Amino acid sequence: MDFFNQIFLDNSIKNYCIVGGTILVVLILKRYLSRYVAAVLFRLVKRFWKTIIKQNFTDLVVEPLEWFLVTFIAIFGIDKLNFPSAFHYTIYGHTTNDIASRTGTGLIIVTFIWFLLRLIDFSASVLEEKANLTVDVKDNQLIVFFRDFFKVIIGIMGVLLVIKACFNQPIGTLLTGLSIFGAALAFAAKESLENLIASFIIFFDTPFFAGDTVKVNNISGKVERIGLRSTRIRTPDKTLVTVPNKLMVDTMVDNWSMRTKRRAEIKLELAANTPISAIEKLITETKRLLETNSAQIISHSVFLKEISKNGITVVIEYFTADFSLLEFDTLKQEVNFSVKKLLDVNKIEFASDGGIILMNHEVKEG
Repeated sequence: MDFFNQIFLDNSIKNYCIVGGTILVVLILKRYLSRYVAAVLFRLVKRFWKTIIKQNFTDLVVEPLEWFLVTFIAIFGIDKLNFPSAFHYTIYGHTTNDIASRTGTGLIIVTFIWFLLRLIDFSASVLEEKANLTVDVKDNQLIVFFRDFFKVIIGIMGVLLVIKACFNQPIGTLLTGLSIFGAALAFAAKESLENLIASFIIFFDTPFFAGDTVKVNNISGKVERIGLRSTRIRTPDKTLVTVPNKLMVDTMVDNWSMRTKRRAEIKLELAANTPISAIEKLITETKRLLETNSAQIISHSVFLKEISKNGITVVIEYFTADFSLLEFDTLKQEVNFSVKKLLDVNKIEFASDGGIILMNHEVKEG
């Protein structure tokens, strides 16, 4: 017993063993303790959200809870020991005892903020499940946006609390300093702030949603994510392009997912000496061809557009439902083959300096 009563660095061996043993027990049982705390929290949350799944909640909050409990117990236990006088130093007006105490408080705050961020993720996942049951995809988009927004706010609050704990500065003083720093930062990061404002415009004006296929400038593809600073677009080449939100707001965005029809056009440049009877027969048979495919082709028109010394221009235009690109290309190919066969059967030649021009346009009709 005399061994345990011996003093080492201003504390008895017995006290070191009690604190060390307590921390060791918490480390060993941290998973069980955190799951118990998570189960208690789950019962409280269950009162507000009846449909939540316990496993999903536990998986998100257990890890930060583990480290919060370990950090809290460790700091609390070490605080019960006398700070060794051999380690008493003053650094820039702060004693090592104060520095150690404030660092411990800062670690507790960091782990707690981590836990809060996980709670935000869980809340967002629950709301997303509910939003998936509705037709309006705007709800899903807003959930992702506000999840990131609130995580930024919690992160900023966490940084302020850590600074207050570590440097013993009032929050009011920090906010005053932060406002001055923020003004300078706002000037330096003008573009980032513009992107942030643009993200609000996108979410409330909703020119497009995540999952839509859009074209902005020379970039086209599927919108994978709309963030606080940028929008990510997956191109047909499977590359991921990050577009600043300000550009998405200031530039004309063509939302292909909002179209109701697809349009295809075939422009035939025929020889100037083509008999008018052959042209009339071509137009009639082409109309009949398009009419036989009424299940896919909603409307069509075939007409003689222009006569000049260089040739005769016949335009074939048709609209289809909003098929996938593969289905649309397959239909265009079938029509193109059929038109070419009609030209061959009727022995109609192209103009010497002309040919056949195939154009595909995407249109949006209300």
